[in-house]
Amino acid sequence: MDFKDMTAVELSKEIKAGNITVKEAVESVFEVIENKEASIHAYVTLDKENALKKAEEIQKKIDAKELTGPLAGVPVAIKDNMCTKGMLTTCSSKILSNFVPTFSSFAVEKLEEAGCVILGKTNMDEFAMGSTTETSYYGVTKNPVNTEHVPGGSSGGSAAAVAAGECLFALGSDTGGSIRQPASYCGVVGMKPTYGTVSRYGLIAYGSSLDQIGPLCKDVTDCAAILETISGHDKQDSTSVERNDTDFMSALTTDVAGMKIGIPRDYFGDGLQSEVKEAIMAAARKLEAQGAIIEEFDLGLVEYAIPTYYTIAAAEASSNLERFDGIKYGFRTAEDEGLHKMYKKTRSEGFGDEVKRRIMLGSFVLSSGYYDAYYLKALKVKALIKKAFDDAFSKYDAILGPVAPTTAPKLGESLSNPIQMYLSDIYTISVNLAGLPGISVPCGFDSKGLPIGLQLIGNQFEEKKLLKLAYTFEQK
Repeated sequence: MDFKDMTAVELSKEIKAGNITVKEAVESVFEVIENKEASIHAYVTLDKENALKKAEEIQKKIDAKELTGPLAGVPVAIKDNMCTKGMLTTCSSKILSNFVPTFSSFAVEKLEEAGCVILGKTNMDEFAMGSTTETSYYGVTKNPVNTEHVPGGSSGGSAAAVAAGECLFALGSDTGGSIRQPASYCGVVGMKPTYGTVSRYGLIAYGSSLDQIGPLCKDVTDCAAILETISGHDKQDSTSVERNDTDFMSALTTDVAGMKIGIPRDYFGDGLQSEVKEAIMAAARKLEAQGAIIEEFDLGLVEYAIPTYYTIAAAEASSNLERFDGIKYGFRTAEDEGLHKMYKKTRSEGFGDEVKRRIMLGSFVLSSGYYDAYYLKALKVKALIKKAFDDAFSKYDAILGPVAPTTAPKLGESLSNPIQMYLSDIYTISVNLAGLPGISVPCGFDSKGLPIGLQLIGNQFEEKKLLKLAYTFEQK
C-alpha cells in the first residue's frame, strides 16, 4: 500500500515500526504539494525547511520511545486562523498579511506535543466569513474532486488539502458549519465537537460563542485520535470545559443495536437536492440494518436558524474585529493623515467585501434602537432552538440528516448571490447555536461525481455516540 493513501493513524504505526522515517513522510507529502498545489491552492503559507528540521527532532523522540501516541510523526496542516508561533497567520485577510504570532494556539501546541509535523497554513474564507473559500485575499481554493467547483468553507483549504493528499489531516474551525460543510463537499470526514471541548485560545475569533476547532481527516479513526489529542481543559480559555471522557478512540466499535436515531422531517423539504436526499436515506437504512432504530420527527424552528445565526455571528464579529485598526499589529495604510482617517483607511483597504458586510450588519443589530428588535430577539430564539434539540435528545441518541442542501456549487455561483451562500448552511448552523457536536461522513456521490456528506448530530458531550455511529457506517 502506498503510504500516501494511508490514514494518519496507519502512517504513525508504520513510522513507529521503523518502516518509514518521519523525514521521508514529510518529503513525500511536499512532493504531492509541489505537484498539485498550483491547481488546488489549498495553502497560504508553507514551511518546508522547518518541517524537515522538526521531522528529524521527532524521529529521535520516536526512536527513544518518548513519543508513542497514535499521531506521532504525522504531517499536518493548520487553518490560517490559528496562531502558530513564528509562522505567518493571516486569516486569509490583507489586514493580517504581515502578522507573525509570538505564541501558538492551544490546539496547535497539543498536536506538536503529540509529535505532529506542521507543514503550513491552509487557505480559508477571510476571517472565516463565507461558505466557499472564495472570499480569501490570497485567491480561491478549488475542490480536488473537480476543480471547477468550490471546496466549501470557511475551512475549504483544510478540506481540500486532506482530499488532495497534501497533508494527512488538518485542523479547521466551525462557526456555522465551516468544518462539516467543506468535509461534505470534498468527501472527507469532519467533526465539530461540543462547544468548550477544544480550547479557543489562539483561535482568531469570528463569533466567540459559536467558534469551535475540530479535525478534517480521512476516516473516523483519525477523527477520534485527533479529537482525543486536541481536547482538554485550558485555563487560558474561560469557555473551556473540564471533561474526563475524552478517550474518544474507545468509541470505535460497531455495536449500534438499539440506538435511536431521529430524522427531522424539516430537513427534507424544498431546496434539498434529490440525489442528496436519496444518499442520506440510503445511509439511514444501512444503520438500520445494523440494528439502529430510525424514526422521523418534527424538530421545528429550522426556518429561524439562519436569521438567528447571522444576527448573533455578525454582532460578535463586529465586536471581535474592532481590534484590527492598524495600531497594534497587522497592515496599516500608507496614507497616514491623522488617527481617525488612518483607522478608516486601514480597515477600508484591509478588509474584503464579505467581512465589511458582516461588520456593518453586526454594528446595525447592536446599535441603539435595534438591539432589542434584532440581537436580543435572536438570543431568545437561540434558547428556543437549544430547547428543541433538548426535547429531541430526550428521545433519540442522535439526529441524522444532510450536511448541505446540494453538492459543491461551481466556482463563482455563490459569490454572485450571498443570500444563497447563507442558505447553504441551513442544516449546520443550529448545531453551533446549541453548542452541540456534529460529524460529516462521506456517504456517496451525485451524478456529476461530487461527494455527498451524511451529518450526525449528538447531544452535548456525547461525541462518543456520534463516533460509534459514524464508525459503524464507515465500516459496514
